[in-house]
Amino acid sequence: MLGIELTPEHPVSELVDLGRAAEDAGFDALFASCHYNNRDPFVVLDRVAAATDDLLLGPGVANPYETHPVSLASRVATLAEASGGRAVCGLGAGDRSTLRNLGVERDRPLRRVLETMRVARRLWAGDRVDHDGTFRATDAGLNYPDAIPDRPDAVGRLPVYVGAQGPHMIRMAAKHADGVLVNAAHPDDFAWADGRVGEGVAERPAEYGDREAFDFAAYASVSVAEDGEAAREAARPPVAFIAAGAAPPVLDRHGIDRERAKTIGEAIEAGEFSSAFEAVTPAMIDAFCIAGTPEEASERIDAVLSYADSFVAGSPLGPDPTAAVSLVAGAADR
Repeated sequence: MLGIELTPEHPVSELVDLGRAAEDAGFDALFASCHYNNRDPFVVLDRVAAATDDLLLGPGVANPYETHPVSLASRVATLAEASGGRAVCGLGAGDRSTLRNLGVERDRPLRRVLETMRVARRLWAGDRVDHDGTFRATDAGLNYPDAIPDRPDAVGRLPVYVGAQGPHMIRMAAKHADGVLVNAAHPDDFAWADGRVGEGVAERPAEYGDREAFDFAAYASVSVAEDGEAAREAARPPVAFIAAGAAPPVLDRHGIDRERAKTIGEAIEAGEFSSAFEAVTPAMIDAFCIAGTPEEASERIDAVLSYADSFVAGSPLGPDPTAAVSLVAGAADR
C-alpha cells in the first residue's frame, strides 16, 4: 500500500483536490489526520470519497477519548457505507498535549485502543454490546450493520490499523489488528519496530492469519521539494509535534535532548506554536521527517521499506502540498 495523509488545516475544497490528485498519482489510500483544532476529518473523507473511485479512506488516526468509542465505530461504519466499502479505521491513543487542551486525560491508552477495536468489530457485525472497561456501553448497537460492506482482507468487517510508536502498542497491533501505522521516519526506528511486530505476530490468533495477513505500514512525516532546504523548513511544524510526543527511548536513540523536546511540548500546550517550531533542531528533522529533494526522499523511503510492508506519506508533504503529491509518488516509485 502507498498511502498519503491530508491534514485538514486547509479548506475542504483544496483537500478534495489533493485527494483527487493523489488517486491520479497512484496512491492506494488516503488518511485524514484528527485534531480538534482542524476541520472535521470525516467531512473531508466523505467529500474525497465522492470525488474518487478507488482510494481507501480513513481517519489517521482517530482517538477513542474525545469521541466515545461506540460513536467512533458508527462514524467509520458510515464512511464505509458512503464510500462503497473503501473505509479503513485508523485508530490510536491520540496526541497527549492536544487532549490536555480538552481536559482529557489519556488514561490506559493501550487498553482503551484494544477495547475500542474489539467493541467496534462486534458492532460492525451487528451485535448488541455491553462493555465495562476503560469506557462503558450498555446494550449498544448499530441500526444499520447490513449496510456496512464486508471486506475480505479484514479480521472484522472493516480493516483496523493502529497508530503506534511505543513497543507495547506496536506489539498489541501486530497481535490483534489488521495493520499498524508506525509513526516514525528513520530507518533505525523501523529496524527496532520490526522486532516488536515479530513479537506481536508470534502471539497472533490463528483465525487472524499469519504475518502475511498483517500490514506493517510506515506512517512517516514527509516534506519533499526540488529545493531541499525549503522542504526541511516546511517540516518544522509536524516535527515539533512528533518530538514533543516522542517517548524518552526514542529521543535517546537519536541523541535528542529530552529537555528541549519537553520545552517544545510545553509551548504547544500553551498555544505558542511559533516558539515550538523555532525550537526544532536539524537533528529532530533528520530523526522525525523524510525531508529534502525527491532523490533524497527516495533513498530514505527505500531504506524504510527494507522493514515495512507499506508506506504512508504524512504531513506536511512539502512547502507546496499540490506539487508534493506527485513528487512524493515519484520518490516512492523510484
